Amino acid sequence: MWLTWRAATERALYGEEGFYLRERPSGHFRTSVSASAAFAEAVLALLAEVDAELGEPDVLDLVDIGAGEGVLVTQVLETAEPALRERLRVTAVDLSPRPEGLPERIGWSRSLPVDFAGLAIANEWLDNVPLDVVEQTPDGPRMIMVNVHTGEERLGGPLRPADRTWLERWWPLPCVGSRAEIGRPRDQAWASVLVRLSAGRAIAIDYAHPVDNRPLHGTLTGYRDGAVVAPVPDGTCDITAHVALDSCASAGIRSGAISTTLSTQRDALHKLGLTGARPPLELAHSDPRGYLRALTRASEEGELIDASGLGGFGWLSQRR
Repeated sequence: MWLTWRAATERALYGEEGFYLRERPSGHFRTSVSASAAFAEAVLALLAEVDAELGEPDVLDLVDIGAGEGVLVTQVLETAEPALRERLRVTAVDLSPRPEGLPERIGWSRSLPVDFAGLAIANEWLDNVPLDVVEQTPDGPRMIMVNVHTGEERLGGPLRPADRTWLERWWPLPCVGSRAEIGRPRDQAWASVLVRLSAGRAIAIDYAHPVDNRPLHGTLTGYRDGAVVAPVPDGTCDITAHVALDSCASAGIRSGAISTTLSTQRDALHKLGLTGARPPLELAHSDPRGYLRALTRASEEGELIDASGLGGFGWLSQRR
């Protein structure tokens, strides 16, 4: 069966027996959430900032989009001060079934809340929103079709006008054979968050690239059991592609965002107090166990802010 990459990925990840409906992400790839509880503490610091900006409302929303196993919101709830915890309304959004043992305080939904005020965080969500792949030919850009069983590709038809407009603005193809991943579905997905956020912040965290430095042949790839594999859309692996966060930011502005910040995870976490600084050696003599705990914490923070790893992720923050 031959489909566009968007249709094939939708089927492989979210269709009947799709990868994300039967697999837990932690078994296949490492994320900031699974790397350290320090990431949840940083999200809690963000939540405190938003709470202050909104004047400490009676109900403060935390919406985790693409929540996976619910680890992030669970850790945030466990770490929050009792006064803040009581005011939190926590919603985990994911297409997979509610995990067993998830605290009852956490709502579980397949769709975004209709209206909320607080903090929405989408950590490695947009990269799994399916999109089409196109290739430049002597006759202009053409859609790429893929065999859902083998991953074999062939050229399809021309682009729809809206996709061509997006391509010309956000991912110009410089030469025959160059490829792009049409990010319009990610723009629409992100816009759907902003229009539901009545007040507060929405933050998207993902592998990203800017318009002046798009990869020549795209970024589509697969993951299985912690390793990179060929992106065959047969439901046996995760299929992902980096995100044009600058295009998503523009969609967010059109949907009501009043301020926008694009940065790296390294810079964002630095501002939230994660530095990866090693504890003073003197502590090893006065409090050996405390030193080891601090050293472990510094190592975890270091992984989160490593510019060649998780710290290189793009952060898009928008306010309403």
